[in-house]
Amino acid sequence: MYNKNKIEKFNFLKDKALKLGAVDCKIISVDNIYVENRVTLKCHVGCVGYGKKLTCPPYVPKVDEFRKILNEYDYALLLKFKSPAKADHETVCSIYKNWLDPNVEEDLKAKAGEFWSDYFDYSEKIHHIMLELEKEAFNSGHSFAMAFVNGSCRLCKSCNLKGGICIHPNLARIPEHAVGINMKKTAEEAGMELKFPFVDHPEPMTIMLID
Repeated sequence: MYNKNKIEKFNFLKDKALKLGAVDCKIISVDNIYVENRVTLKCHVGCVGYGKKLTCPPYVPKVDEFRKILNEYDYALLLKFKSPAKADHETVCSIYKNWLDPNVEEDLKAKAGEFWSDYFDYSEKIHHIMLELEKEAFNSGHSFAMAFVNGSCRLCKSCNLKGGICIHPNLARIPEHAVGINMKKTAEEAGMELKFPFVDHPEPMTIMLID
């Protein structure tokens, strides 16, 4: 599916992404996006946000359904950012251990809390960058461009689950992992390594499908 001339037509999106704050970005074929059922298992088991937002499982397309949707696209813009959130090795360990665990030392819990606050603030910024890129693609004739966001939606303090309808449908977007995209494998295939655990600053990644 790779077409050099078609790829080059999307350079304006790469330029825009870098201008808005991405540290790296590439146009990739959707054939190189890895979608796996086990990815959403991490949502079901271990995510404190499961079932709490309309942009997360079980309220979003199932993995098999998303595979069909993905086949209707040709390319995607893969982006990497560098979060200003920073944590030393000891704090990183406490973050991965579970900073909500009451047995974690108070000073480490405080550091981890500060880290997550900074991380979530930047995730919201990434969200708006992705919306801007989607708008740029739409206005350039790619009417089915669809942005995903890194991490769960943070537009509202509390999601309108009771009402069952998102109150910001024009702004809310789905996290890529919520539909089964294995970002680590996809990034590695594109030559944009995604490291776990991170060192100092995490490098969140996300993606936008382009028709």
